[in-house]
Amino acid sequence: MNYRSLKAIKKDIADGNLTCHALVSHYIARIEKEKHLNAFLEVWGNEALQQAKIIDEKIKSGKAGKLAGMVIGIKDNICYKGHKVTGASKILEGFESLYSATVVERLLAEDAIIIGRCNCDEFAMGSSNEKSAYGKVLNPHDNDRVPGGSSGGSTVAVAAGLCLAALGSDTGGSIRQPASFCGVVGMKPTYGKVSRYGLLAYASSFDQIGPLTNNIEDAALILEVMSGKDEFDSTMSDRPVPAYAREYKNVDTKKLRIAYLKDCVEHTGLDPEIRKHIEGVINDLKKQGHVVEPVSFPLTDYAVPSYYVLTTAEASSNLSRYSGINYGYRSPNATDLESTYKKSRTEGFGKEVKRRIMLGTFVLSSGYFDAYYAKGQKVRRLFSEQTEAILKNYDLILLPATPGTAFKFGQNDQDPVKMYLEDIFTVQANITGLPAISLPLGKHSNGLPFGVQLMGKRHDELTLLAFSEHLMNSAS
Repeated sequence: MNYRSLKAIKKDIADGNLTCHALVSHYIARIEKEKHLNAFLEVWGNEALQQAKIIDEKIKSGKAGKLAGMVIGIKDNICYKGHKVTGASKILEGFESLYSATVVERLLAEDAIIIGRCNCDEFAMGSSNEKSAYGKVLNPHDNDRVPGGSSGGSTVAVAAGLCLAALGSDTGGSIRQPASFCGVVGMKPTYGKVSRYGLLAYASSFDQIGPLTNNIEDAALILEVMSGKDEFDSTMSDRPVPAYAREYKNVDTKKLRIAYLKDCVEHTGLDPEIRKHIEGVINDLKKQGHVVEPVSFPLTDYAVPSYYVLTTAEASSNLSRYSGINYGYRSPNATDLESTYKKSRTEGFGKEVKRRIMLGTFVLSSGYFDAYYAKGQKVRRLFSEQTEAILKNYDLILLPATPGTAFKFGQNDQDPVKMYLEDIFTVQANITGLPAISLPLGKHSNGLPFGVQLMGKRHDELTLLAFSEHLMNSAS
């Protein structure tokens, strides 16, 4: 029972060969069997089984929603009323959410079954899933290697067949980078497409929730259900939401104009096999009649520095709410107000989170604000202008998803800068707010998967999804 698409599940349900209850039971057994991967922090098994029975009845009566039959995991930074959410941090240990994220409400309204919360890097800060307070997540292709981060648990849950799909959050590549490392589809929508209400904030002007799936159709359907205006998130676009799952199939992808970023494809840090594979994709597309041309983007090497200046500044502000006063962890060693703050935050946050809070506090401090934060915002504007200029002449941008395949645990531990450079090809989409996707198109000679990344025009997910499907079909 290794389902790779909702279509296959729905067919078996319609043919009488499967029920949602049996499917959930299967996934619960799979999660138990593969618990060494540490993908799930908590499994809501009994609740999921009860929900499955209700949805089975709805299917029989013809009243089921679009996502009936979809069993989904959610990253442990997405709130679900009455359920624990910790951001994989000790500082929120035992905390139970008082409300549900908009994305959760919308998934449940269409009869998705949420099976549990997935492990991640603490407060979504990391590129390896080694930074969780509850232990690292293992890559299912090689247990000695990282799954990528920060949405490592969500990605592994899909890659290892522990659920059909999962939600992650992407601040600088946290959906696409693990998707590349684990060989699944990972999509970051346009900023403002999907509500952030109920997402534990890391960097509010970068964060975006998106789907991790085995195929494009499921990603399109989840995006369709989650997208759209939300009164609880003022950054949301009020554009009407297309019926993505149906409409992307009608987009003409016979002859598109595609730019590939020369500075990324020829980057010295890119694995030679990945470079060769991308060059092969480029040649294939040219043979199919697409216009595929190199475009210079000299700002590439400024992506990671500007990203970390801006995101750590936002993190410093957002994470100030975790104080040990109102909720979450409070140090048993605190004796007064000042020691409550100091000890609770020192003991509650992990090393990487503390590093980023300190970095962000520094760049926002008097005397350094203009030198770092203000300059970072100017670089961000340049990124947006130059990327949008490319997309005036081209339909899509093609680039690598990651510099290499999944690296071994501990390999980048002693050098935070080397770890930060794992995001070099993914942060551009977050800096600019554009939609991007990692597609599992490559297999390295070391046996590990890697992704090819596409970036699209603002709010043009239809073309991005349609061409992604074309690439996936061409590769199969």
